[in-house]
Amino acid sequence: MTQIFVVHPDNPQSRLLQQAGELLAEGGLVAVPTDSSYAVVARLDDKDAAQRLRRLRGLDERHHLTLLCRDLAEISHFARVENAQYRLLKSATPGPYTFILEATREVPRRVSHPSRKTIGIRVPDHRVARALIDAAGSPLLSTTLIPVGEALPLNDAQDIIDRYAHDLDAIIDGGACPFESTTVIDLTGPAPEVMRRGRGDPAALGL
Repeated sequence: MTQIFVVHPDNPQSRLLQQAGELLAEGGLVAVPTDSSYAVVARLDDKDAAQRLRRLRGLDERHHLTLLCRDLAEISHFARVENAQYRLLKSATPGPYTFILEATREVPRRVSHPSRKTIGIRVPDHRVARALIDAAGSPLLSTTLIPVGEALPLNDAQDIIDRYAHDLDAIIDGGACPFESTTVIDLTGPAPEVMRRGRGDPAALGL
């Protein structure tokens, strides 16, 4: 049965997030609010997590999953970051941007893109999401919660409960959040390339 954790959006109760973190440690999938709609997250070291996330979203293995990280230092542990990339990441994090970067060996093969060996990386600017990462003790594998066959992400916990009560182990209700996906920027080429325009403004990064 799906557990519902109702938390304060600005000062989330650590006790409830610890319980959600325990569900993640047991292999659970958890919906959590971010600064760009709700996301579904799982532990990076869970062998079945990537498959479960892709199945929930109806995605194939070529669709990039994203690591939610706490800060730049954590990003550099899981992705190769050159100096120019670092400056861009520093100006954009935390925020509603996802960056495609070359994965390091710390990222399991089942998680990275099968041919490019790349991974999505971001630092969410949302206290609930970041508190959950802290509770889990490591970056979380994630995907935006967009229902199969639809184009827009979900941003309301009750809507998620109605649709996914039998598919998720927990839903963290931190109130409504933005109704838009992240902006996706590929940093693996000679110059940054905007792959998807979302809530983050590329112009704010000089793109």
